[in-house]
Amino acid sequence: MTTGFKQVLAADDVARALKRMAHEILERNRGAGRLVLMGIRTRGVPLAERLAANLAEIEGIAVPQGQLDVTLYRDDYARTGPLPLGRTAFPGDIDGRVVVLVDDVLYTGRTVRAALDAVVDHGRPAAVQLAVLVDRGHRELPIRADYVGKNLPTSADEEVRVRLSEPDGADEVLLGAKGAVE
Repeated sequence: MTTGFKQVLAADDVARALKRMAHEILERNRGAGRLVLMGIRTRGVPLAERLAANLAEIEGIAVPQGQLDVTLYRDDYARTGPLPLGRTAFPGDIDGRVVVLVDDVLYTGRTVRAALDAVVDHGRPAAVQLAVLVDRGHRELPIRADYVGKNLPTSADEEVRVRLSEPDGADEVLLGAKGAVE
């Protein structure tokens, strides 16, 4: 547990949410045959990898996955200044496929808008869906997730932090006041 933050999801909760989301994705898409998972950097990438592993375990087939860096597509460049560029890697042709964007937290919707621009620049998918571990509300754009691990109503002065074992050493979702010390 982190000081100044309350744990709202533990490692088991994260694993259960991802397993449930995998089942929902398969049910809605009638299997995994046309799916491509694209993790939005940074924490969307390991979440996409975990979803792909769950889908493969359930369906018995590997689901192509890639990663998106949306830095060049962001609309807040003037406010934030230059950001380091990460890697974007599509797992092949996405034309006619169902692309599932995967991210850790859905907040204003601006990151997802940037990800949509990146996907459309790369190809013409049959559909684009969105899977997020946490939906905290406060949208600024008309965007909603198709698959949600946890709906977590928050106030504007709260912060949601997702920690994953791959980059952070532990799986948990934390809620605390903006600016609180970890």
